[in-house]
Amino acid sequence: MAKVPAAVVAAGGLIGGYGVARWTKKRQLGGVVLAAAGAAAAQQWKQQAGGKAAGALTAAYVAAFARSHPLAKKVGAWPAVFGVAGAVALASWAVADRHA
Repeated sequence: MAKVPAAVVAAGGLIGGYGVARWTKKRQLGGVVLAAAGAAAAQQWKQQAGGKAAGALTAAYVAAFARSHPLAKKVGAWPAVFGVAGAVALASWAVADRHA
């Protein structure tokens, strides 16, 4: 079976985490989804590109989550989430997935 690219896992974690938090009205549950996907992506990043790249991509993942909040006030919640998820996916592909 083919492995799901880390870019998809990371973007899915950001989108899924927000979706779960919004639809269940339980922010903690969305945080669980966000953290689980981030941990899975980080493991793949480490395997594919090494520890330094994994650290940088994990920092980008956390920063994307944090930046989505002020961005949402300007463009709306879903556009902000999709925007930061796309940015993280692109970074993941550029640093780790395209070499796998």
